[in-house]
Amino acid sequence: MRPLGRLHRGLAVAARAVLSVLAASVLAGCASVGYYWQSVDGHVRLMAAARPVDDWLQDPATPEAVKERLRLAARMRAFASDQLRLPDNPSYRRYADLGRPAAVWNVVAAPPLSLTLRTWCFPVAGCVGYRGWFDEARARAEGDALREQGLDVSVYPVPAYSTLGWLNAFGGDPLLNTFIQDTEAEIARLIFHELAHQVVYVRDDTAFNESFATAVERLGVTRWLALQGSDAARHAHAQRQSRREQFRALTQATRAALARLYDEPAGPSGLKDTADQLARKQDVLADFRAAYGRLRASWGLDPARPIPLDRWVADANNATFGAQAAYDDLVPGFEALFLREGQDWSRFYDSVKQLSRLPRPERHRRLQEFANARSAHSP
Repeated sequence: MRPLGRLHRGLAVAARAVLSVLAASVLAGCASVGYYWQSVDGHVRLMAAARPVDDWLQDPATPEAVKERLRLAARMRAFASDQLRLPDNPSYRRYADLGRPAAVWNVVAAPPLSLTLRTWCFPVAGCVGYRGWFDEARARAEGDALREQGLDVSVYPVPAYSTLGWLNAFGGDPLLNTFIQDTEAEIARLIFHELAHQVVYVRDDTAFNESFATAVERLGVTRWLALQGSDAARHAHAQRQSRREQFRALTQATRAALARLYDEPAGPSGLKDTADQLARKQDVLADFRAAYGRLRASWGLDPARPIPLDRWVADANNATFGAQAAYDDLVPGFEALFLREGQDWSRFYDSVKQLSRLPRPERHRRLQEFANARSAHSP
């Protein structure tokens, strides 16, 4: 499992504003030119590497293992439009081998006593709680600079790349080597998630956008496996999903404990004892890591063989927990709305679009109400 590669896969923010970043860089001044330029350069290089899937399939130099995965991805892409009513456009009908393990590296940061992520604002895309770099070294350098400011920081690889459909006229977002060799369910999850962003995207509301796309991916993968998946894929997904839910419950409980700690009222002096809070924060994180160790042991995994979750847990801080919240917190509301709309995808998307027109607090409140109502009627 990859909580930040999948649960927290993020969008390549650097790519979203390609049509306007050059003008923005001039207006923003020299300090921003480097970032915006790498956004444009990285996007151009990535798109130039993409060719239609059929070209790769007909190319004798393409490894057979890659061809098999491209055929699978093509079936998923058709399924996304035919069964899930996701956009039928050029996105994910081309493939690119970038020669690197990630499409971009995202940087997220949060204060030492808060789960609220720092935000960056971009033309067109609005303000989001992460910033994407096409070069890992530059992403990590920014992470180091933010740590020097006293912030909790996480820098993580992102396998997907999305321009929210704004560049479909130029070939659309491609399939990438960064995820094409993953499991069947994970490839479907990623394609459905990224296409969902092309249905609804709201400026300045990362939690709404990512929770919606996460709900679509979960519901979509379940349907794909039921109708098209192999027995082996269904079994593997069920096992992974069970572990994912257990881990999610653990992280949600830890986030709640941290939030309670950070929200404690000030003492009689009117000030908070930040040193005490920081010490207790470390206690909460230590309890989290110990609980994860017990959970991992219950899965029967070889303790000497690392899995991706091990690194996530070891590095967990306010930034990682805050980022994960964007992909979790509103998902139950969207899933409840899907059921309320009779599991009709078109009606569901229409309802989500209506929600997106409401003020941010109101749409979040409505989703929480949907989730609460569903929970109240669950056996």
